[in-house]
Amino acid sequence: MRLLTMIAVACGIFAVQAFAQTSTQEFVTKVAVSDMFEIQSSKVASQKGNENVKAFAERMIKDHTKTSEELKGMVGKAKAKLPTALDAKHQKKLDQLQKLTGEQFNTAYASLQVQAHEEAVKLFEAYSSGGDDAELKAWAAKTLPALKEHLQHARKLK
Repeated sequence: MRLLTMIAVACGIFAVQAFAQTSTQEFVTKVAVSDMFEIQSSKVASQKGNENVKAFAERMIKDHTKTSEELKGMVGKAKAKLPTALDAKHQKKLDQLQKLTGEQFNTAYASLQVQAHEEAVKLFEAYSSGGDDAELKAWAAKTLPALKEHLQHARKLK
């Protein structure tokens, strides 16, 4: 009976770990959509934002364009497909952001950047420690410090 209980507990632990891991396709999709959102929202911010927002936005455009290009170079080997457009959730956020001006825009953009980078840091941490594609896993670990830095800067915008 004890053996059966131990086996059941072990199976449960492995099931939780497997569930917590992000698949390669899920990781690629989330990263690509996140990068698209960062670039598109930051292009809006580079025109509508105050001086600090514009400077941050320019850096986001540059850095996320770079990570998008790096990701494109790896997805074929990982047998994953890149999405070609934002998902509905991110498109809605972008549409709402585009309607704002002035301080409302700056505040909303900063909040979206904090939220996006918190999610990205969690995603990259999870994949770098438990991903199933070695090249993407190493890339996630290498990219993580820059995302954490982006998060710190986004928090200062607020």
